[in-house]
Amino acid sequence: MTAEQFQLAVLQWFDIHGRKDLPWQQPASPYRVWVSEVMLQQTQVTTVIPYFNRFMAQYPTVQALAEAPLDEVLSFWAGLGYYARARNLYKAAQLIHVQGFPETLEAWVALPGVGRSTAGAILSIAYGQSHAILDGNVRRVLARFKAIEGWTGSTAVSQRLWEISEYYTPQNRCADYTQVMMDLGATLCTRSKPQCERCPLQSQCMALAAGRVAELPTPKAYKKIPIKQAVLLIIQDAQGAILIEKRAPTGIWGGLRSVPEVISIDEIQGWMLQRQLVLSDIEILAGRRHTFSHYHLDYTPVLCRVDTPINNVMEADMRIWYKHDETENIALPAPIKQLFNELNGE
Repeated sequence: MTAEQFQLAVLQWFDIHGRKDLPWQQPASPYRVWVSEVMLQQTQVTTVIPYFNRFMAQYPTVQALAEAPLDEVLSFWAGLGYYARARNLYKAAQLIHVQGFPETLEAWVALPGVGRSTAGAILSIAYGQSHAILDGNVRRVLARFKAIEGWTGSTAVSQRLWEISEYYTPQNRCADYTQVMMDLGATLCTRSKPQCERCPLQSQCMALAAGRVAELPTPKAYKKIPIKQAVLLIIQDAQGAILIEKRAPTGIWGGLRSVPEVISIDEIQGWMLQRQLVLSDIEILAGRRHTFSHYHLDYTPVLCRVDTPINNVMEADMRIWYKHDETENIALPAPIKQLFNELNGE
């Protein structure tokens, strides 16, 4: 199949079946497309849409995003996960606000959190420029179409897939082509239960012809995910407010507010004494698990009621008292927000 035949097949499918009403497509401005592409990294479209709409309502322009407090920005991101994306988006917004939106691949890639595929998608969709992309969906489509073996994240396989992606990328209808390649991977050429009978590339798909669709692309070699343990302290004062603290700017839940952590229940009393908190009651709640990309966190929430006046625990705004029904724009990790909801009977 020539590049022209490939392009014709997928674009004809797009004209009938492609997604044309996604919120970042109307209008497809550089700002809206950029925010959507960052949100879509490692996150499905259906999950992203409500977050994107809320984010755009709060920050309709890059200036609004650049001038907002980081804590507030993180609060509108909370629940999407991979919070480094939000911190990089915020840093990049401040640069763009001063320098203007980039118009070349090299300039976009120079921004925090923007890789080659993300930059190519932004330039294709928002600027109509011809650039190849290679997100997870496109890797899967091309690996099956050409029956490419090996983990697609490896250097050699990734380089081969980039070559294929560049070969098939047209000079015209760049936005539609970029969108249809992502659509095919997201809706037809899915990881499990692909709908090959509906695919516009089925007649030339090498994996389908060889009966190898289920085994391609080659999965990453399995590595046992480690398990970490933590005790989360839900410290509640007499008025029902909960003590939360700001986490380090990098790492898991970086820059968000969360409850204090200790290694074991035996450390709770010492932790309280060091901070002049008087523990009046303690309740150990049911343990639970939260899975990150590279480890499981098994944590035990412990409800600690204290009688200490609140002014004894403030440390340069690193710790604040959170009132569930009053405090707005506080960036909480999803598991912590869920805990608070449960404590409030929601």
